[in-house]
Amino acid sequence: MKIFHLNGPEPLYTNSFLLITQAGHAVIIDPAAEAAQYDAYLKQENDVLTHIFCTHGHFDHVGAAEALKKEWHAKLYCEAADTQGSQMYPLAAADSGYAEGETISVDELHFTVWHTPGHTKGSVCILCGELLFTGDTLFAGDTGRTDMPGGSHAEMVESCKKLKSLALPTMTKVLPGHEDFSTYGREMGGNSFIRAFCE
Repeated sequence: MKIFHLNGPEPLYTNSFLLITQAGHAVIIDPAAEAAQYDAYLKQENDVLTHIFCTHGHFDHVGAAEALKKEWHAKLYCEAADTQGSQMYPLAAADSGYAEGETISVDELHFTVWHTPGHTKGSVCILCGELLFTGDTLFAGDTGRTDMPGGSHAEMVESCKKLKSLALPTMTKVLPGHEDFSTYGREMGGNSFIRAFCE
């Protein structure tokens, strides 16, 4: 597997990830950057985009989703609760949502998905090997905002409890939707919000 980290436009600089399998099939998690940026990576080595996974539907995480889906005929995943066709949630539809705990396989890569509402109703976290893509649910030293439409503090507390119950290896990388990366062990043991929510 090859993985590339891209950022969405300022001022939010949303983290986005492009994963490419050994067979040259590509998966994007949170297509926040310009479509041309992904195309440059894909066309350089004749890779093919097959799947787009959105951790939630906010505008800063899905900016290139529709253009990339149309160009590459990729399958777009986003929860129905977050496909509202509005300014905040610009996707009007997706090809599929996620089943709780389901694993989606793309060649040798296996993506397991858990629903983690709180930041939005349709928020999910996605595990691929030792990489945990947490969107705006879990950050380094913090959790996502719950004060915007669709947010819920009570749901965020339950989602954080769910993440802690997964008991993943401590060195699993936490790759959030914004700012710095972390590890599962560091966040489950040292994140003050997680400690408060899970007492």
